Amino acid sequence: MSARPLSFVVGTGRSGSTALSRVLNLHRDVLSLNELLASVGSEGMPEGSLEGGEFWRLLAEPNPTFDRMVRSGAPIPEFLYPRRPGRFSAETTGIPRLSLMVLPHLTDDPDGLLDELAPLVSAWPRRPVEEQYRELFGLLCARFGRRAVVERSGFSVRWVPRLRAGFPEARFVHLYRGGPDCALSMSRHTGFRMISMLEEMYALLGLEFGDELTPEHARELPPDLAGLLQDPFDPRLVFDRVMPVARFGELWSRLVTECLEHLARVPEAARTSLSYEDLLDAPERELSRLAEFVGVEPHGEWLAAGRSMLDAGRRGASLRLPPDELDALRKACEPGERALAGA
Repeated sequence: MSARPLSFVVGTGRSGSTALSRVLNLHRDVLSLNELLASVGSEGMPEGSLEGGEFWRLLAEPNPTFDRMVRSGAPIPEFLYPRRPGRFSAETTGIPRLSLMVLPHLTDDPDGLLDELAPLVSAWPRRPVEEQYRELFGLLCARFGRRAVVERSGFSVRWVPRLRAGFPEARFVHLYRGGPDCALSMSRHTGFRMISMLEEMYALLGLEFGDELTPEHARELPPDLAGLLQDPFDPRLVFDRVMPVARFGELWSRLVTECLEHLARVPEAARTSLSYEDLLDAPERELSRLAEFVGVEPHGEWLAAGRSMLDAGRRGASLRLPPDELDALRKACEPGERALAGA
């Protein structure tokens, strides 16, 4: 393992990953990068080289989609900055990508840390974008006195090939949760509800998921979907839409299967899996295993703190669904469950 161990926690999202980021942040040796990949998006890690100023703009410019969600009154719980807002606003300046979820996880003064980083990063020479990220990790490790880097983003399955190519030294942790409970959580989450609606939109438009959507596309969509392209949009379009929970079971199965396929190409020594249910049942054992895998010691005080932060009450929520809904959800999750069982 390198002098500065680097690990990525990947998975579907809604699998206890936010809680895990908080637990990792308590470890005195871990730089916990919360939702960095989600914050920068696919455009945040282009191929090729960037000068420091170009790299900083990728980190500091607002994420238009996330700002629009905030302006529309439909933020996701993972957006930390709006809870204790500073000088940035989705309505006026836009919220810098790093400021929305990454920096507030590390400090109570995200604006100050952003100001501290800006001149340093902007002055860096041109180099491959992966090297710029390594320098950023090193800068933050020095700033917070940490020595191992763990990035964790929800809905990060499709990042695995890019991360593997750009950071061949990295280790990967597949965090997963039982299908029915995870899918039910997705069905109640603003971000995943929007993802489901976007999938409908792309299918109707004959586009690949992730292609740019423009106001012109709205004319080709039914009103309940077209409204999502407005700025701001009516949050009731997302909150009130009837969506069968089984649809999210299908999404969970697709994501889990895709993640396992990507990770199968990673050397066995550089990957591990972590079940959310196992984490709740045996937190000291699973956190100890995770710490050793990412390159730090499982200190007793950290294990105790981590145990206290894990909420076992989140287990089994799907069992409270009406029997017909639960049966449909279980059937939708079967492909993903089989893939996990065979991994």
